[in-house]
Amino acid sequence: MKRYILAAATMAAFGQVTYERLLKAPQEPGQWMTYSGSYQGWRHSPLSEINTSNVEKLKVAWVYQMPVTERIEATPLVADGVMYVSEPPSNVVALDAATGRPYWRYRRSLPEKINTCCGKVNRGVAVAGDRVFLGTVDAHLVALNAKTGAVLWDVKVADRMTGHSLTGAPLIVKDMVITGVAGGEYGVRGFLDAYDQKTGQRKWRFWTIPEPGQPGSETWSGDAWKQGGGPTWVTGSFDAEQNLIIWGTGNPSPDWNGDVRPGDNLYSDSAIALDADTGKLKWHFQFVPHDVHDWDAVQVPVLVDGEWQGRPRKLVYWAHRNGFFYVLDRTNGQFLLGKPFATQTWAEGMDPKGRPIRKPNIDPSPEGVYVWPGVQGATNWYSPSYNPKTQLFYVTAWENKGLYRKGAADYIPGNRYIGSVPEIDLAAEPGYGAIRAIQPKTGDRVWEYKVHTKPWSGVLTTAGNLLFGSTGGWIDREKTQMESYFFALDAENGREKWRINLGGTMASNPISFKAGGKQMIVMPSGGGIFAFSLP
Repeated sequence: MKRYILAAATMAAFGQVTYERLLKAPQEPGQWMTYSGSYQGWRHSPLSEINTSNVEKLKVAWVYQMPVTERIEATPLVADGVMYVSEPPSNVVALDAATGRPYWRYRRSLPEKINTCCGKVNRGVAVAGDRVFLGTVDAHLVALNAKTGAVLWDVKVADRMTGHSLTGAPLIVKDMVITGVAGGEYGVRGFLDAYDQKTGQRKWRFWTIPEPGQPGSETWSGDAWKQGGGPTWVTGSFDAEQNLIIWGTGNPSPDWNGDVRPGDNLYSDSAIALDADTGKLKWHFQFVPHDVHDWDAVQVPVLVDGEWQGRPRKLVYWAHRNGFFYVLDRTNGQFLLGKPFATQTWAEGMDPKGRPIRKPNIDPSPEGVYVWPGVQGATNWYSPSYNPKTQLFYVTAWENKGLYRKGAADYIPGNRYIGSVPEIDLAAEPGYGAIRAIQPKTGDRVWEYKVHTKPWSGVLTTAGNLLFGSTGGWIDREKTQMESYFFALDAENGREKWRINLGGTMASNPISFKAGGKQMIVMPSGGGIFAFSLP
């Protein structure tokens, strides 16, 4: 049973988020209307009321505590004074963005058995018109009334019993809701879907693993494509001028035993560019052909129009889980640059087309092989940021190695299909986290801000010349000591300007907006949503 609960308060400021407003989102700096703040994936706020000269005065404005046990990975959205945020596993709450006061909550009744890789989490909602859209861990897409939380439609996207789930925030494109799917660790066949906002009818589906006879099917052997993986579990970006949806795909299945799937395994571990109206593939770029290290390409594509080697070009910036920073031409997927931004020991470099030149003896074995980066990657799903003022790319990085083992890979629907489990977070050499600023024209590191724990959250930059990030995790493997700081850095040089201990794990992405006449910064931590403003 699905139900909603109305608060006694009336939503004083309720508007409609049109497609035109989403196209021009940077011109409304007081809002945060889509997952990355804009279609370009910059996660940058044009607001500058909070800046390097006054950020040390930042104080908690309000806190909203969620009744949850799973970690919060959601990016809140803010439109016309109302905050919409998903609560794990598949609930939604609407808050007054100025005070944190709840307006309504949608609570989803879930079946007892749900297969998820890494917790029953949710990374956010999408808002369009008078509706809020939510993907659920039982693989449904739901449309809610934005003013009341009432269910308007509910469609089944995939079969939860075979390991499909929806954990990412949908993306609004024109009159469609775009959603990906999770489940690579269960041997799903990945896809990206588009649904009609009004009716919930599916308009198109792009299968990330081609069937026999389709382009790319020659990179699979036998029936391995049927459970080939390639999930699409993190929100992509949209190039409106070219009408391209640009999205990342996950690992092939099984994760660490590639013997049952010889070949490059397209379109896993790839950037894919789809025609927004039809879902047809326009181009792709595969970061890791025949991946056996679980290095998903599930990072937010950052779209920038800039100069490249003396002429204007439409670019994609991408810091990949495999340890390399990439620049692609987003008109055709052409490889322009690939350079390590973290320690990696698996590739000698790239050939002229961007195909990695693998070192010998780096594949998982029954005895285990040490490789940098470890299975968590040099970065992961948490969002990067691009600052148009500094023209730097900022990313949360993790220096770590893993002991990769290969095991049996027998596919049973609904069971994990991974081919062993690598050892991570080695006590003898635990590694460290960092916020890194990269010059995208060269791939060179400009500065680094080290943290002591594994970073699980993304970053935000603002026109106030600030970068907000966090370190929110356990310092040791025994979980006896936690470091949980939310901080602000000078975006030019990485010097710390402010920090606060929030006391809980941070596994989300900060945002900024305007409410009650003030710029606010919001970051989830532990079971709470923390909002900050100047006094």
